[in-house]
Amino acid sequence: MHTSSLSIALVSLFAALIAVFGLIPKIDLPLGVPITLQTLGVMLAGCMLGPKRALQALLLFLAAVALGLPLLSGGRGGLGVFFSPASGYLVGWPVGAFVAGWVMAVLPKHSPRSSAISAFIASAVGGLLVVHVFGVVGLVNIANLSWEQAIMGTLVFVPGDLIKCALCATVVHTVARGLPDWRFGG
Repeated sequence: MHTSSLSIALVSLFAALIAVFGLIPKIDLPLGVPITLQTLGVMLAGCMLGPKRALQALLLFLAAVALGLPLLSGGRGGLGVFFSPASGYLVGWPVGAFVAGWVMAVLPKHSPRSSAISAFIASAVGGLLVVHVFGVVGLVNIANLSWEQAIMGTLVFVPGDLIKCALCATVVHTVARGLPDWRFGG
């Protein structure tokens, strides 16, 4: 398959994967930001595709959401979601995927084990830290929370996101064993 065709296929596949993760029911919190599995898709895109393709996959996904497709967990979509308390997290997804891909690209990947460890670190930096920084900024600006309230509110997501980092590392380990020529991080 031609490289550009492969890129288009992978970007589309990961945008679709994130949509599929949205079919898993969300857990609503009083903060106005639900717990979803879709951040796992952000982590996987970064680690599996590299920074450029991961960014493209998340931008494609969010463009479809903005057009009104109900791809977010709970069947949400449309421009209104970008003005909700969760908007900072959504805006952070492409940046988080890019950062996860970049971190994955610079870390060692000479064995399935080292690839998995690198994926955990890349997921924690991009899919957790970066996304939560954007989420906190969104909570302060959209939900009118204080910085302290926003930071304390986002901490509720961290244990689940660490589990998602471990799941991402497990997937990367499995792919590294089955497809040793896969270029993690791009």
